Amino acid sequence: MKHPMIYLAGLLFSFGLIVSGMINPQKVIGFLDLFGEWDASLAFVMAGAVIVNFFGFRLVTKKPNPLYADGFSIPTRADIDRDLVLGASIFGIGWGLVGLCPGPAMAALSASPDKATIFVAAMLIGMTLARTMTQPRNSTALT
Repeated sequence: MKHPMIYLAGLLFSFGLIVSGMINPQKVIGFLDLFGEWDASLAFVMAGAVIVNFFGFRLVTKKPNPLYADGFSIPTRADIDRDLVLGASIFGIGWGLVGLCPGPAMAALSASPDKATIFVAAMLIGMTLARTMTQPRNSTALT
């Protein structure tokens, strides 16, 4: 039962992104254009998501454990380091330039693959490069 719930959650998330217009790069860029023709509609989408998450998180974490896991996986780190700032900066610059981020880009593959394919390919290459560059180096020398 675990895997169907994951797919259902992904389907619901994708549907919400499509209905809200988050897969439309022009709408996202319009939201980010504070001093031009600002489109405030995505602020309502974000506010709705924050409200649902606020109450949902409190309701779910009152339970002793999740339905399909042995325990909750809640991050405990609260520090701000170089990697966090660098990653957030790259994400923000990419979101502002292209108007897509990973979730909406994956949903956009089904709705408008011509626009999202290049972004998703570049995102996957970037993720692979980041993982390769941040893996611990093997300290054993070749003999």
